[in-house]
Amino acid sequence: MNIKFLAVASIAALAAACASTPPEETPPPPTRTEVPSNPPRTTPDNPGPRPGSPEHFVATAGDRVFYDLDQYSLRPEARETLRRQAEWLNAYPGTTILVAGNADERGTREYNLALGARRANSARDYLVSLGVSPSRISTVSYGKERPTCMQSNEACWAQNRNAITSISGGSNS
Repeated sequence: MNIKFLAVASIAALAAACASTPPEETPPPPTRTEVPSNPPRTTPDNPGPRPGSPEHFVATAGDRVFYDLDQYSLRPEARETLRRQAEWLNAYPGTTILVAGNADERGTREYNLALGARRANSARDYLVSLGVSPSRISTVSYGKERPTCMQSNEACWAQNRNAITSISGGSNS
């Protein structure tokens, strides 16, 4: 009788060990959000980036704005980021920037290059409307050629629909 009990217990234990547990769902990668309007304050322990440096620009103004699918119109949060960029650029008038327009992987290369150009130009035009000299702003479109996120899902595509502003010259770096 003990042998039967051990056999049944062994089979039950084996069945329990082989039972499939649904894999934990992997959360989508975090989406890149706009830089908060109140960036972290510097302290003696955390002096932060040097004022006027490209790192200071990213930390205080944010370096990218996001767009809806097949759109190049600016969202309210994009306008806020660009407003902070304009304030920073007006505080450092010798700095020049490059605004790079990007698209997600869907669509043809030609379509995405044109859409990226419209996105870069919409960001540039808004910065100019806020007092940044157009001579300080260059634009380029990378279309779908330089994705921020490499996965093929909506969360990544949303990150890749952007215009990224980078310091191209004259910073205090």
